[in-house]
Amino acid sequence: MEYRQLGKTGFKISEVSLGTWQLGSKWGDPFDENDAQNTLAAAYDAGVNFFDTADIYQDGLSERALATFIKDKRDKVFVSTKVGRKLDPHVASGYTPANITKFVEESLRNLDVDALDNVLLHCPPTAVYYTPEVFFTLDQLKKAGKIKNYGVSVERVEEAMKALDYDISAVEIIYNMFRLRPADRFFKMAQEQNVGIIARVPLASGLLSGKYTLDTAFGKADHRNFNRHGEAFDQGETFSGVDYATGVRAANELKERLRAGDHLAQMALRYILMADAVSTVIPGASKPEQISRNVAAADVPAFTPEQMAIVRDVYDKYIKDPVQYRW
Repeated sequence: MEYRQLGKTGFKISEVSLGTWQLGSKWGDPFDENDAQNTLAAAYDAGVNFFDTADIYQDGLSERALATFIKDKRDKVFVSTKVGRKLDPHVASGYTPANITKFVEESLRNLDVDALDNVLLHCPPTAVYYTPEVFFTLDQLKKAGKIKNYGVSVERVEEAMKALDYDISAVEIIYNMFRLRPADRFFKMAQEQNVGIIARVPLASGLLSGKYTLDTAFGKADHRNFNRHGEAFDQGETFSGVDYATGVRAANELKERLRAGDHLAQMALRYILMADAVSTVIPGASKPEQISRNVAAADVPAFTPEQMAIVRDVYDKYIKDPVQYRW
């Protein structure tokens, strides 16, 4: 495992880390504490020292599972949590100083720490980025010692750019073979301000595993079944906003032209790490055995210029219109 600086936090984090949306469960399945602890242990043993979570993941169970796991490792790991999606409705006016403070204090209790390593606003509405009081509240919480760093998880590149107006330490953004736009301008801007980049949805909800077909069926509670067109939350989250059938065709072409065989997922993760601006990529895992497949990406050879060109060509052919112009 290699380690990269997470912006101005001063912390070096594993370049392949762990996103805990699925921790201890598959999409839609009940939470299993033993699976969660075993998965966290497998990640840590593989060199992972960065864990991404959120207060709404498994209704707080993800944060609490992490609390149990990091109890004797707090000086060895870095935990980033997200807040804001508890709001119902999830609207900009809900991002008040009182609500933000409440969410931070709840995460402090869930994670059983005195100060949160990093807090990200959880894909807030665009208007929040134009509400300085929200970020000034985070500044005050930092001064009070309740958080050490803060940033944003975003849906759109423009939101990430606007967030750079504030004293953020990190931006979590969708970046993968099907979502190339962040690298066009934003990555350079973030580097210039020493802001770390956490690459989320790295496999486009599994499309970039290369294992799905047009006949693949997803469970009733799986967002890949009910949110393909943004029925429940932003359409850009599920399959990175790519039409499913188009994504299957694009993934098959990538697998063939890159000669990926059964390793397209690892190659997709390695592609993300080709960007120096990226601090870490956060694939998820619901079982310990999935960890080894994820971290194997760190050992995949660097892409050649020819391979990089193949990714761009497939993107331009299948994905660019309309994804490039929406997110």
